[in-house]
Amino acid sequence: MKPFVVRSLSRLLIACLMLMSFTASAGMIGVDQLSAASGASADRAALMTLIARDDVQSQLQARGVDPSQARARVAAMTDSEVSSVMGQIDALPAGASSNNGWWWAGAVVIAIIVWYVWFS
Repeated sequence: MKPFVVRSLSRLLIACLMLMSFTASAGMIGVDQLSAASGASADRAALMTLIARDDVQSQLQARGVDPSQARARVAAMTDSEVSSVMGQIDALPAGASSNNGWWWAGAVVIAIIVWYVWFS
């Protein structure tokens, strides 16, 4: 009795699987599509992280912009607008001053080391 039930059930399952239609489609996607999709989401996440920083929020409030409104505006931007803003942010210098102060500090440290070695 048991082999008959197992055999009948397996035949029924095979017939059901044959009657089902399996459709799958595959296509090639270009590298530009892949990088644009991942780049846009990465840029949006980076911009949201930038807006979430405390110093940026304080600067936004000082200029009369509510940080929650700024987050809503970033969420409403298109991918091209987000990439444009991130391009502008990346092009800005990473500080408000130039590196001339570091050259002077390095020169002073080297002068102190030379003076210490020479007169010791």
